[in-house]
Amino acid sequence: MSDLGILLSQPIFGVQLLIDGLLVGAIFALAAYGMALVWGVMNIINIAQGEFVILGGYVPYFVAQAGVHPLFGVPLSVLALYAIGWATYHLVVFRVVDKDLFISILATFGISILLQQLMNMVFGADVQAAQSGLGTWFLFDARVTVAEIKVVAFAVTIALGVFLVVFLRRSRLGQAIRATAQNARAARILGIDTDRVYATTFALNAAICGAAGALVVMTWVIHPFLGLAYTVRAFMIVVVAGVGNLAGVAAAGLGLGAAESFAGFILGAEFQAAFVFSLLVVILVWRNLLLKRHRRYPK
Repeated sequence: MSDLGILLSQPIFGVQLLIDGLLVGAIFALAAYGMALVWGVMNIINIAQGEFVILGGYVPYFVAQAGVHPLFGVPLSVLALYAIGWATYHLVVFRVVDKDLFISILATFGISILLQQLMNMVFGADVQAAQSGLGTWFLFDARVTVAEIKVVAFAVTIALGVFLVVFLRRSRLGQAIRATAQNARAARILGIDTDRVYATTFALNAAICGAAGALVVMTWVIHPFLGLAYTVRAFMIVVVAGVGNLAGVAAAGLGLGAAESFAGFILGAEFQAAFVFSLLVVILVWRNLLLKRHRRYPK
């Protein structure tokens, strides 16, 4: 019997795939929100997004190697990646702000390659994971299993999302980021230091990726060349949801996680990555058709 036949004859497998996909999709949404933030405020598509995620995953890994629970590595990863993001902005990214979007893509692509090679040299190319030591929940007469670490990761993702919303809406710096995103020239006239806003935005994005990577290393695996998959997922989610739409990013992330979970079961794990890239092509074609239709029949 094919995998699709098994899924149709045993719906409980669908429940398992749905739960796994939603828990996974929350982490995808977290990384995507960072990309949406940089894209919306700075008009930069960060191709190094996935590398920041993977780099963040190494912090809890080494925390676990030191005999400390890897969950304590999550805030450390956030702080470390914030500092790396701040330094990256002042070394490279500030030179491409307000430039053509294609230039920013080339610049961040270079950062992506550099980070891959540095991680390969420093950490090695082996696949790594941090064991959380948490147990497993058994549901529906033990026919559905849920790893507790995935539930913890889901809760941490929600907490970070709420914190980001409150930060952007209530804090003065968050309001400055929103004002700069709406009109950077007007923000400068009003006395907002847009360079500081850009630096903080890029560093905040790296910190978000650090948190996502810290959760990834405890739920799956990491290695230096795995970042592209997370960059593609984040880009796809932002394209579907739109820049600045947190609710849309969350929904698209959960939807992508569920779709990828079902695709991996039906098509096989070896075609799961191919499904993600194929879906990206479909989404880009779809958005292009919508854009052409809007230009032809404007409201």
